Amino acid sequence: IKASAVVLAMGCRENNRQALSIPGTRPVGILTAGTAQRYLNLDGYLVGKKVFIVGSGDIGLIMARRMALEGAEVLGVAEIMPYSNGLTRNIVQCLEDFNIPLFLSHTVTDIKGNRRVEGVTISEVDADRQPILGTEKQFEVDAILFSVGLIPDNGLSKKAGVIFDPATKGACVFENLETTVSGIFACGNVLHVHDLVDFVSDEAERAGYYAALYALGHLGHDDGVLEVKAGEGIKYALPQKIRPKELEASLELMYRVTKKYQQAIVNVVQDGKIVHQLKRHVLLPAEMEKIKIPTEVLNSSGKDLTIEVKCLYNS
Repeated sequence: IKASAVVLAMGCRENNRQALSIPGTRPVGILTAGTAQRYLNLDGYLVGKKVFIVGSGDIGLIMARRMALEGAEVLGVAEIMPYSNGLTRNIVQCLEDFNIPLFLSHTVTDIKGNRRVEGVTISEVDADRQPILGTEKQFEVDAILFSVGLIPDNGLSKKAGVIFDPATKGACVFENLETTVSGIFACGNVLHVHDLVDFVSDEAERAGYYAALYALGHLGHDDGVLEVKAGEGIKYALPQKIRPKELEASLELMYRVTKKYQQAIVNVVQDGKIVHQLKRHVLLPAEMEKIKIPTEVLNSSGKDLTIEVKCLYNS
């Protein structure tokens, strides 16, 4: 098959227990939350009746509610970070509404069981995410579900030779979602893990539109490129590369923060000057954010753009 343009949209895959190097045996009853979801939704099979969930990703939170609705006892959710990695609405609707405890700053330190899992031990962690002796909590369970993050499934992207962003684990893209390989575009969870399918659909539509323009020979390529850099408080921002002369009326940047912010301001800086800013009451690491920048404020011949977040008040 020969194509004038290609759109990479392979989605993402789950991290598994092996990626965490958790001690203990390997009995039956240890699954990723997505696998448990598949068994329940497609096969009608309940993987356990006394369940513990590791990681507070959205899939794990949703499965906590689903298992409870199906009659299982969900004993808790452990999260190694001091904040949840799921959307606020899922924490409320999936945990709080069902009285399922969330253990923040906790990790699994042992798993009991021979043929089938019989118990799990969690411990509180310090600032370096190391278990604190004497803080162990033990639970009798017959299933443990891991919801410890998603990874863009980029095996095909690597074969295509695109350049990756270590922060997103997806391809580096220009403002039109074109990768560093001319004619290859990327969108959705293979580019970076999204919170909402609405964002995925919007990104897919844009990638398809620009890929079609490229295939028809209507997409220009300007040599002048600005790099988008993640500054203070920003985990990642994309697109990572901008061709100023190819921009429309505005540039939309997507970003994630590194921690929870209240009463903050997001700055876009170029040549040491704030060219655009946005005030936000709350910013959460679990929620992807967007900021639209008028093209007219950008200096096409200037230096790279940096996006940063700062608290409005020291308190």
